Amino acid sequence: MSSHLTTHILDSSTGAPAPDVAVRLSTASGSEIAAASTNDDGRAALGPERLDAGDYTLTFATGPYFAARGVDAFYPHVTVTFTVEVGDDGTSRHYHVPLLLSPFAYSTYRGS
Repeated sequence: MSSHLTTHILDSSTGAPAPDVAVRLSTASGSEIAAASTNDDGRAALGPERLDAGDYTLTFATGPYFAARGVDAFYPHVTVTFTVEVGDDGTSRHYHVPLLLSPFAYSTYRGS
């Protein structure tokens, strides 16, 4: 089985992937679907093979990541809310939600 959703975290303050960041996938109402930690390349796969249409959140535990490195940071966690769309045939594309992270800023986008 493959995950319908993947993520990748790049720590822009070091120019390197962010390993060992806990990531949680939940429904918009807060029910947890899956949890993982990023690997040495800053990547994680979460969730089932298919997600239903609707709104979801990814929560990245950024505070512990920076604390483990002795770096003061402004955001203890980053939560990204996004919408999964399902076509009339019941299928949807793979979802990749990357996070570009620094101790005092972040950005995200719909990846491929």
